Parts: sequence; structure tokens; C-alpha cells
Amino acid sequence: MWWIENHCVVPEGDTAGDPFMPTLDHRVWLANWYEVRPTAKPGERNVAFRYRTGQWMAAQKVGKSPGVAAETCLEFVGPALFDGWAAEGDYYACADHGCPCGGVYFYEVGEPRGRHWPTPRIQLAAVVEDQVENTWGALIPMIDSGPLSNMIRTGEAFIRHPNGNRDSRVEIVTSKADGKLGARISAGKCDETGLWTDSNKMKKFMRTLRRGAAGMGGRVSETTNPYDPAEASQAQDTHESKRKDVLKHYFPPPANLRFDLKKDRALIFAFNYGGSPWVDQRSIEAESQALAEANPAEAERFFGNRIVAGSGSWFEMTKWADRKVEPITVAPRTKVCAGFDGSNNDDHTGIRLETLDGYQFTPAYGDKRRKTHWRPQDWDGRIPRAEVMAAWSEIASEFEIVRAYMDPAFWESEADNLAAEHGDKVFIKWATNRLNPMHAALERFRTDVYNAESDFRHDGDVDVEAHLRNAILRARGVDPATGINRYFIGKPTDPQKIDLAMTSVLAHEARMDAIADGALNTDPDSYVYVY
Repeated sequence: MWWIENHCVVPEGDTAGDPFMPTLDHRVWLANWYEVRPTAKPGERNVAFRYRTGQWMAAQKVGKSPGVAAETCLEFVGPALFDGWAAEGDYYACADHGCPCGGVYFYEVGEPRGRHWPTPRIQLAAVVEDQVENTWGALIPMIDSGPLSNMIRTGEAFIRHPNGNRDSRVEIVTSKADGKLGARISAGKCDETGLWTDSNKMKKFMRTLRRGAAGMGGRVSETTNPYDPAEASQAQDTHESKRKDVLKHYFPPPANLRFDLKKDRALIFAFNYGGSPWVDQRSIEAESQALAEANPAEAERFFGNRIVAGSGSWFEMTKWADRKVEPITVAPRTKVCAGFDGSNNDDHTGIRLETLDGYQFTPAYGDKRRKTHWRPQDWDGRIPRAEVMAAWSEIASEFEIVRAYMDPAFWESEADNLAAEHGDKVFIKWATNRLNPMHAALERFRTDVYNAESDFRHDGDVDVEAHLRNAILRARGVDPATGINRYFIGKPTDPQKIDLAMTSVLAHEARMDAIADGALNTDPDSYVYVY
């Protein structure tokens, strides 16, 4: 932080040339991005840090591009690598590193010391050059108008390092001019990864960029506005990644605020832009209204800082967020209903439970208390059927299953075995490819979640949320008897799974059908929830 504030300057505007002071949001990002592992050793590069890749996702105009420009300066000629833990009296003097500014920083005891990259090569990446200009256009004046101009000479095509090494540079790479792609790099700075998809080959581009960073011990970070879940972007892949070395810096506004209400938008903008004094929120309001006329979801993503699907999305995620409660421990022998959607080796498999009084949750099983959510990539490319059946056995032992709806595709034999063991009035095959029943179940689920007076609530499972967000409408024509437009839900693309959305729908349908058949009228339970 000290180095940035003493070497980088504001690139434009009324305060151009003043010392660049990271915003609160940027400071939080920097503190996390440069967090050093307690076991780090001097000489280590990317493995010295907690995070190998990262994503800064925020609304437009909060200052992401100048922030990335400042980080680029630090990675290029500043102490961006770990150099051991400071002892009493340790300091960093700019003069020792070719900088004539005279700055000196005294480390606190135990603070991580910094060292320079010997031959840094940094790539600023985007789909097209106009997007890279967001960062490049801030980087050039940040260098030319401040102390760094005494060390670095900028150019239109690239920036050469003062060490004279021809490979030590800051350069632009795009999908249209990717001849430099594949080089060993110390850092990759990727802009607007919400636009990086398979169709424009930018996901492959990202994989190549990361390999180049891995070969040199470098790291890759992204900046983006919230993505459209219907587009299967790199931003979504990063945001939903399960890897522990991914920094996810994203702070959306409170879910209860509605973007379509002007009074709520004012609160949303105050939340998003409170740390960005250069933003006139009246201008943001006017632009949001203009954009919303043609594309309200895009307006909410760009300025509302929310992950919102475009046209064709099935579920309004703010309604789902409204139903989230703190996870509840459901007491043993509580009556529950269940939903199951299974696959073989491509889609996911999951179990969701719902109590008779409307609390839906993902149970856990086994000594490791795994969630009942199975992804083929976690199990050598196939769904572990023995694990799934063990989970069912444990659930049936822990709770009293009143009714379980199972989509039988790929799981006919297992469904028959469960019905034989626990009763065919309990475990029931419920095929999700039947248009009228499926449409009715989808509509009931959505209506009961949206209805502010319903008793439905849920545990906030992030995987279920992602699958609901992915779901899009697949129209199937008008019912000639009722005149109702019928639909299924589907995946925008194959990697964007919706299986846990289906389990949630089936669990709710099982509960409502069980209640209709008198489940609340026989031997009523007293629920004991432990918060």
C-alpha cells in the first residue's frame, strides 16, 4: 500500500497528478491479494501467497481500472514478491532499487518484506484492445505524471523495464492479436471476463495465460462487472470455482433492495459507490434508467452490482435471497420430504430435503459430513452410486421420510430398491420429462418462493443458488385445454448445471403433495430446531 501511494498518481480528472490513494474497496482487495501464507519461505513466488488467482467483481465506475494500473506498476518495478519476515530495523529504501524518489519504508517486526521481480513480464488481457484501454489509458499517465517517470519510459505498443531486458515489459494481449500469448509471464491482468466465453475462444485464452503464469511462478487476476449467468463466461467459472486458492472479491448490495424501485436504487448506489467520490450518483441513476428501457437486467448488473440473468431466466434470485435463513439443525426423526435428480457421468446428482413446515435444506452424510451434492469431476468422472445410496440410507435412518420424489432417469434400479426397502408410497418415481406435471411443479415452487406470506424458507446453499440462477425457460407451447403457456427449465450451456434446482422443485412438490394427502393430520410432530 505504501509503495503505491508514494509512486502512483491519479491518472485523470480534477485531481490528476495527486498521489493515488486506493479506495476502501481496493484496499481490501490488495490486503487479500497480497496475503502471505504463514509457511512461506524467501525465494518462493506465487506459492508464497494464499491466492494464485483472483477476481475483483464490482459495479462499473468504482475504480477497478486505475486500481489494476497501480497494481501493474507495483508488479513491474515495485516490491511485489515475498522476501522473508522482517526483523527489527529492517527497511525498504527506494534508492537501493533504482528509484530516485528518496522514499524509505520501515517494516514492523514480523511483517512480510518485499522484493522485486528480476525480469517481470506483465500482460494486460481483454477480448479487444478497446477494453484493455480501460487499464492502459490509466497506466500511461499514472507513470508519466508521477515519480515513476524517472524510471520508466512508456510507449504506445508496450512499456519497457528499466533493466533493459527485452522480455521485461508490460504489453497488451487480445483475442485478435494474441501472438504474444503463451509467453512466460509474472502477472496477467484480465479485464471484463464476464465477456470471455467459449464462443469467442477467450476461455481457452485464459487457460493459456494461466499456464504462462504458472511457468514463471506468476499470478493471474480478473476484473469484471457481474456476469450474465446465461452466457457461461470465464467470470462465472471463477466465481463458482471450488478451488481454495481463488480470491473472490465481490460485495453485492443487500438482497432486499429492489433495483426496479427508485428509492431502493438510491440505497443500492450509495452502497456500491460510497467509496468512489468521483461518481455522481445522479448520473448513474440517469444512465440506469436509460439502459433499463432496453435491458433492465444489464442495468442491474452494471450499476446494481448484482449477478442477474438476461432474458429467458426462470428465477428471480432476489426472491430466493429473501427466503434465506440462518442454517437450522433439524432434529433427528423430524418428518421430511425429499427430492432427487440423478445423472451418470455428466450432470450433477443431488438430494434436497424439506420439512413439513417449509424449511428446505441440503443434508450431510458420512464421517466427513459431505453435502448430498455429487459432481462427476470430484469422483473420477462418474457419479459415485455407492456414496449416493449410503447417503440415502443415512438420511432414512436420521429422519422420517414421508415422501421422496425421484427422477428415475439413469437410477431406475436404485429407485426400485429404495421403494422396496422403505415403501413404494414413500419413494416414488417422478419423471421430470412429463410436460404438464413438470410445468405445474415449477410454477408452484416459484409461486411459493415469491409469495411473501408462504412458509417456505431455505438454508442458503450456494450451489443450489448457482443452479437456480443458471436455469432458463424452454417454452413448450400452449396447453389447448387451459390456454396456459407451458415450459420446462434448461441449461444455457452444458457446463451450467441446474440439477440442484430440480431437486429443490421435487422436494417442495413432494412436501406439498404429502400435505394434501394428510401428512399433517396424522401423528403431528413437534419440531425442535437448534439455531
